[in-house]
Amino acid sequence: MPGAGRETSERYMFSYLHETDDGVILRIKVQPRASRDEVVGVQGDALKVRITAPPVEGAANTHLLTVLAKQLGIPRGRLELRTGSTSRLKSITIQGISAAEVRRRLGGDL
Repeated sequence: MPGAGRETSERYMFSYLHETDDGVILRIKVQPRASRDEVVGVQGDALKVRITAPPVEGAANTHLLTVLAKQLGIPRGRLELRTGSTSRLKSITIQGISAAEVRRRLGGDL
């Protein structure tokens, strides 16, 4: 069983989406400097998201969280960059919403 023996009792949902006691963990592969902001789809074990911001001094991270908050229809303050501040692969914690609802709002067929 995924998550067995982990401190946060993680529950598996999809390869890119996990629900924990701390909130929903979303794995993202970001493509900065894209022509538009969009959720592309699942790529490996991450959700690919294109953003227009450049990867300079945290601009892409800030913009990514803003884009996701808008797509999810929740306040930006409920999202937190967990890992990957200097990487294209990131983990984001989302609070106050279920994993199933995150998946539905990002495009239920992902």
